[in-house]
Formats: sequence, structure tokens, C-alpha cells
Amino acid sequence: MGTGCFNRESVTITVMTREPQSVAEPETVQLAPMLQTVAENWLAWQCTMITGTCHGVIALGAPDQGPYRPTACWPQGSDPSVALSKTAKAAISKRKGVVAELKSSSDEDGVEKDAIAYPIVIEGKLLGVAAIEVERQPNVRQKSVLQMLQWGAAWFQAMCAQQGQAQHQGAVAGGDKLGMVLELVGTAVEQDRFQAAATGVVTELATRLKLERVSLGFIHGKHVKVKALSHSARFEGRQSLLRQIGAAMDEALDQESTIVYPAASKAAMDVSRAHGELAREHGARAVCTVPLSMNQEIYGAMTFERPGHEPFEAEIVKLCEQAAALVGPILEVKRRDDRWLATKALDSLGHHCGRLFGRGHLLFKTVVVVLVALVAFLSVATGQHRVAATAALEGTVERVAVAPEDGYVATASVRPGDVVKKGEVLATLDSKDLELERVKWTSQREQLTKEYREALAMAERSQVSILRARIEQSDAQIALLNEQLARTQILAPFDGVIVSGDLTRTLGSPVERGQVLYKIAPLNDYRVVLEVDERDFADVVLGQSGYLALAAAPNERLDITVNKITPVSTAEEGSNFFKIEASLANPPAHLRPGMQGVGKIEVGERRLIWIWTHRIVDWLRLWVWAWWP
Repeated sequence: MGTGCFNRESVTITVMTREPQSVAEPETVQLAPMLQTVAENWLAWQCTMITGTCHGVIALGAPDQGPYRPTACWPQGSDPSVALSKTAKAAISKRKGVVAELKSSSDEDGVEKDAIAYPIVIEGKLLGVAAIEVERQPNVRQKSVLQMLQWGAAWFQAMCAQQGQAQHQGAVAGGDKLGMVLELVGTAVEQDRFQAAATGVVTELATRLKLERVSLGFIHGKHVKVKALSHSARFEGRQSLLRQIGAAMDEALDQESTIVYPAASKAAMDVSRAHGELAREHGARAVCTVPLSMNQEIYGAMTFERPGHEPFEAEIVKLCEQAAALVGPILEVKRRDDRWLATKALDSLGHHCGRLFGRGHLLFKTVVVVLVALVAFLSVATGQHRVAATAALEGTVERVAVAPEDGYVATASVRPGDVVKKGEVLATLDSKDLELERVKWTSQREQLTKEYREALAMAERSQVSILRARIEQSDAQIALLNEQLARTQILAPFDGVIVSGDLTRTLGSPVERGQVLYKIAPLNDYRVVLEVDERDFADVVLGQSGYLALAAAPNERLDITVNKITPVSTAEEGSNFFKIEASLANPPAHLRPGMQGVGKIEVGERRLIWIWTHRIVDWLRLWVWAWWP
């Protein structure tokens, strides 16, 4: 399909009539002055109705073939910009509405703009495109403008189709009808609420067509309920009139056709009893009811009442049908959007129930049946419920090596993670001062011993006793120094692994008596500490078994057994948890203290649906209880 070019030339349009002859080729019609006038009038009305419109263009061509060239431009005499032409070409190629935000340029006004285009399709064949250039709009407003352009294009499509069947209709009359319908569309769109839009539309119709009353009703249950009357915002004291108008609308909907009373010909087979009663009892002489439908589903009706003795002509009836067909879907969308949320939910539920229990919709029914079967299975089937918690591996016994005296680090031979044997030297402290002190006391003892011998030889008993005591004091001091020198070596208390402590980078640094230098844990005796969330704490009891998966070995499952529950909670990172201790049945050799992972404790059989939903159910219960008065 070619997109053609946008040069202002005469256009040849091929229009497929609604009832083509079986052997005839599609009718080819040169762009008549009437169609030219209708296009210009339509574009003028459309650009006037849409606030902020700067330029507009309609491009037409041979259906599905092109080339598509401008037929009408607004303002008259102007040419479409390059950006507007590109947007129109995009709508033609995609066969759907296009909204493009134009980049700022050196325009004389300097206003940012949007280009919006919508294709014109007749009986599935692409006839052309309508495009406008408007001032920059928010996203919601862009969609509204595109929708108005779409609704206007539907009317133009109808006018083009009629041109292929009825060449004798006047262009001026068509332009007047077009203007009226576009004003009705504008009245319906510009109102935010349904009631205001419906009242404005029926009042505008009654004024334009010089009718006594125009009524709008929608199906409510099994009957039609009147929602809007022309020139009336309230219905108080008019219940009898509303019932009879509703009966007339029901009559038209039951027959699924337009009902005109009195009928234009005696051969008409339509039943119009309710219409006759409405005309006799409420002053109207002619009544016409047009059903409203969308997506092949009837949802309401519009009733037109004319005073005097003038019946409804065929042209007026057709205009009423066209106005109802174009404005009705807009009002139906507004009515649905203007309902209470609960009403929308019930309506959606009823719609889906209709799809479920009605005919067709095999895929939807299959999905629903599968979901129901799945929920039923999960409600009956049971599985093992497991409480999951973060876990850390710790040694059952953890010993510390401390500094025996104040001193300085002389040597250090191990680091965290090193495996050590019992009695292995971990580090040594500087012992020079102690050795000098021992030399001092040793020399002093030798001197005292010499004096003791001399006193003994001279039989000085009192002096002998004093010297003996001083010698014993020296011996005690030397023994103390020997003990202190022995403790300058930090030894491993048992076979294990260094958990913490690294003195290799602090040689020569001072240490104080009692300062922790190393932490040592055994290699073959571990405990697992699990942080269980407070929501699952009540399910855990002593003796339950489970599994542990460590981050270092995720494919390996280690058996654990709960052997201690600490009933004291700890708050961390916005959550509350309890510490549960568990023992390992057969710890492998590659385990090391400090490893982390995930543990799962088996707490018993539960229904599968409960296992997957109990968290959110418990949260809802707590939330409701907190807010319940």
C-alpha cells in the first residue's frame, strides 16, 4: 500500500457501494464538488470544535492504493506542514491513530505543538486520513483529542459511503447535518460527568430538530430506565411519563429496530402500541425510538417526540439514527465510568459470569476450570511445612587466648582460618625485661648464699636465719620470673581453628594484661544458630529436624536438630527474630566456623494452600484487628 505524496491535486476516489453488483467492478467516482464541500465543512467544524487547533488537512485517494493527496485544508488556502504530513503518512501506514509531539522549531509563534492523525476507513478499505496540528496538550488531553477526531472521522466515513449511493443529496444539507452532529459530539465530550453530558445532548437534539422532547434511556435489569430528558435536569413528579417512555423504549428494543409512530406506510410490520399510548397521553403527535448498540450489543434507546400533526420524515429518522449511533457510544462510556466502584465490580463480575456460563469463550472457560481445579487440589493436598531462617555456623566451644602480662608483641605465626594443634605456639611477647630481672635475682641469690656460708662458719645464728630467709625470697622471685617467662608464649589450648585475631600486622605493639589476642574454635564440634522470624517462632519446638544449606556448598544438605530455643527476641533491620540453636548430625570436614546459609525446620504437615497464603492471611487479620473499633 503506497502512502503517496502530499501535493494539492485533484483526487480520484473509488467507493464500494453497500450492494455492489455481482459482476460489476467497484464504482469509480471523480472527486465531486459535493464531496469537496463536505470535506471542507467537516474539517472546519472539526478544527473549530477542538480547542487549540492550528492547522488541519484531509487527504483522500483510491482505497487501499493511493496516492493520498490533500482534499481540504484548514485554514483555507494553507498547506500542511512537513511534520503534519509525516504524521498523516504514519497513520496511513499503521492504519490507526497516531499522536506525535513536534519538536520545537523556529516558528514565528514559538508554541510547542502536537500532530494527531486518524485514518478514514470505509468497509475495511483505507480511503485516506484526517490530521490536525494542535497546541501541546497533556497526555490525557491528547487521548481525548484523538477520540474526538476518531468520532468525527466516523461521521465523515458515513458521508463518503452515502456519496457512493446517493449522488442527488445536497452538499449544503450534508454540511449542516455534519455540523449538528459534531456539535453533539462536542457537547458530549466537553462534560466530565455523564448526567450533564446526557442532558446537554438530548436538549441540543430537541432544539436543533425542533422536537417537543428527546429522552435517553439505558437497560437496567430487564427493562430500560430513562436517564435524561431534554430541558429537564430533574424527574420529580413525572413518574408516569418516565414509565411510558421506558415502555416505548422496551418496545423498540424487543424488536431490535427503529419504531416510528405513526408509521410512514401501512405495510409496516412494527408493533407500536406503547408508542401510541405515549403519543395520546402526553401530547405528542409523532414518536420515534432508535435503539442504541455497540459491539453488536444493545444497551439503550433514544426516543424523539414531535408536536403537532407533522410525522417523522425518512430523512429526519435517518438523521436521528446517525446521531444516536455516533453520540450513543460516547454517553455509554461516560455512564459506565461514572458509576460507583462497587457497581463496576458487580457489573464486571456479571459480565465474566456470562462469559463463563454462556456460549463460546472456550479459552476463558478452560482457564477458569484449570484455576478452580488447581485451587481445589491445593485446598485438599498436604505437604511438609518448613520454617526458613538465615543460619550461621559457630563452634560449640570457643576459647580465647589472652595476654598474660603487660608487654609487647614479639612474634606471631598464625592468622584467622589457620588450623592449629594443641600446645602449638601462636605468638610470643617480648621477654627481655623479665630475663634481666631474673638475672638480677639470680646474682643476688648467689651473693646471699656466700654470706650465708660465712655466717654459718662463724656460728652467727641470728645472721644465718636472716640470710636463709632472704635466699628463700630470692628463690621465690626467680620461680615467679620463670613462670612469667614461660607465659610469654601464647599456646593453643586444643586442636582447632583460629576464628579471630591477627597479630602478624601489629608486631611490637603493646598489649595489656587480659587483652584477647585470639579466638579458637574446635574443628569437629559445631552448632547452627538460626534467626527465626517472630511470625514463625510459635511453630518451632525442641527436637524438630531440618536441613541446612550453606552458601559455600549450596548443593549439599546437612541434617540439623533443634536443641535450644532462646525466648529473647532481637530487632535488626526492621524485623524481629528469635535465635534457635541446632546441632549437626554428621558435620563434614570442610566446615569452618562463621559459614552462613539458610536453614529450614520441618514443623509438620499442612495444606498446600495454607503454606502459600498463611503469611498474607495473618497480616490481614492483624491489620483488621488493629483498625477494628
